[in-house]
Amino acid sequence: MENRLKRLEAVQEAVLEISRISMSSDNIADFLQAVHQTISRIMYAANFYVAIYDDEQQSLRFVYCVDELDVFPPSTKNFSLASPEQSPTAWVILHRQPLLMTAEEHEARERDNGAWGHGARAHYWMGHPLLDQQRGVLGAMVTQIYDKNHLYTQEDQQLFGLIAGHVSTALQSLMSLDRLERAVKQRTAMLEHQVEERRKAETLQRALYQIAELSMLSSANDWQFSRLHDILGELMEIPNFVLALFHEDAQEFSIAYAVDEFDDIAIGSRFPLGVGMTSYVVRKKQAQLVTKETIAELVEQGEVQVLGNSTSYSWIGAPLFANDRLFGVIIIQSYQPTLIYTQADLELIAFVANHVAVALERMKSSEDLLKAKQELEQKNDALNKVLETLKTTQDELISREKLASLGALVAGIAHEVNTPLGICVTATSHAVEELKTINKAFKEGLLKKDHLTKFFDTLDQALRITTTNIHRGAELVKSFKQVAVDQSSENMREFDLRFYLEEVLFSLKPKLKGKKFQVVLECPSDIRMKTYPGAISQIVTNLIMNSLLHGFDGADSGTIQIEVTWDKENTDNLMMTYSDDGKGMSSAQLEKLFEPFYTTKRSQGGSGLGAHIIYNLVTGSLAGQVNVSSQEGHGLQYRMCFPRDLEASSVSSV
Repeated sequence: MENRLKRLEAVQEAVLEISRISMSSDNIADFLQAVHQTISRIMYAANFYVAIYDDEQQSLRFVYCVDELDVFPPSTKNFSLASPEQSPTAWVILHRQPLLMTAEEHEARERDNGAWGHGARAHYWMGHPLLDQQRGVLGAMVTQIYDKNHLYTQEDQQLFGLIAGHVSTALQSLMSLDRLERAVKQRTAMLEHQVEERRKAETLQRALYQIAELSMLSSANDWQFSRLHDILGELMEIPNFVLALFHEDAQEFSIAYAVDEFDDIAIGSRFPLGVGMTSYVVRKKQAQLVTKETIAELVEQGEVQVLGNSTSYSWIGAPLFANDRLFGVIIIQSYQPTLIYTQADLELIAFVANHVAVALERMKSSEDLLKAKQELEQKNDALNKVLETLKTTQDELISREKLASLGALVAGIAHEVNTPLGICVTATSHAVEELKTINKAFKEGLLKKDHLTKFFDTLDQALRITTTNIHRGAELVKSFKQVAVDQSSENMREFDLRFYLEEVLFSLKPKLKGKKFQVVLECPSDIRMKTYPGAISQIVTNLIMNSLLHGFDGADSGTIQIEVTWDKENTDNLMMTYSDDGKGMSSAQLEKLFEPFYTTKRSQGGSGLGAHIIYNLVTGSLAGQVNVSSQEGHGLQYRMCFPRDLEASSVSSV
């Protein structure tokens, strides 16, 4: 009885110890180690392990293991849970029942159903499920005996089950803490990975910027290939680096920069374009990544001959091509088996090679241009002025295009004015001849009354004809004068919009003459504008010229409509709608309409600047907005909105 009481006291003390440990421990392994030590004081437990079960992943993890014979896997490794027919641990977990098994029972089971479990066979094997408060499985607690001098009694099973219940209660909170800690570790690892990736990305971005900055140098003599080597060295390990320039006239390469661990490569030394690895990448016209084995295969196949050291474990060659012209080659290689270049390294070197090739091409072009310029200067000073004129013309291309329509108006007006002026000249010449005749008759004393009457009639007719045609010419010049002044200047003034639009359309009549084009203007007569009239004149002129050249595309008839209304959303703004019933534009053409130099009539005199200038004038000079819509076969429509009083609008927006 005394022994019984001592054992019960030991059991009670063990249970209290487990409860105390669970309250103070925050680590599953430390807690289970303490539980193992406590169990060992009340029963034989030399071999003890606890397996945690993950129901979502159907996996098992041995979080604590002590065994005299078997070696258990790391506590962090997960295993797929076997079926109950394959493992006694799985049987305990999936059946949620304790299991006591002797060696004889184990052997009988295996004779009937095959292998059951792994590791050494125990004389006694006892396992108990670890269940949470909802009877969900947390895992299994197992102890086993290899020594036949020990055994598990019925009381041991009950004590083991009692302790398993307390362990289950403690494990619930510890597993929650463990999951949280693992989640924190995973999150920390992920953040560290993201920080590292961002650091690499920043390093790569900085290096690429430095390479791009280096490639902007204007002369090959300014190139610091050692600096290029240093920049690349920040991104990848490059103990061996060669950059060779190609000389097309001699079909040779010259070494511009070289660093090599074994070969002594002299700067400026040359080698021909032949059958070496350098020539191999030139033939391929793209960067190549080859290994020691690949090089051997290429040599065996007769594709290449190795010049210099042939012990490369990894080799990258990138030709410097720009516009299909070879400028040189970049070579990096590794003589160490621990340094093997990757596809990412190849892509980086190819990117750098492209920048270097473009820079070398620009330098070569610059040198060629300088040489040509010097030759031209030596030949003739006049050619220098032509070059300056061409450069100025290039810089002012868009500005001149704005005045192109004015030139067209001049030609049309000149033609129209020429007719009444010609009639005036004819009438005046006839009057002069009649005057000479009557004067001669007067001097000779042969002047008669009927001669004088006839002369007066002729003179009256000539004066009336001259007066009529002079008025006609003056009207043409007057209508053209203000439009021309506005288009050639950038002055703001106040004007009547309808009257001004009529003047612009009148000046464009020569362009419409002889064809059945109808221009319909719908504009209120009481709109006083204060803005840049030259911009409006230029816009209307370009729109009509675009319709004639592109919209009607050689047709002899069509309708153009210009409608001016007040903007419904802002009564201080005007809405000008311009439309024609020409052939229209496709959606692809419409997307590029306002792009400079885009035209569908390049070979027919189109500059591609008309619509671009319209956009700039509306959004810039007139401080407005413009959009365009069209469908093929259904004409084109511009909708332009801009303030009536630009000066007042500018003040109110400040």
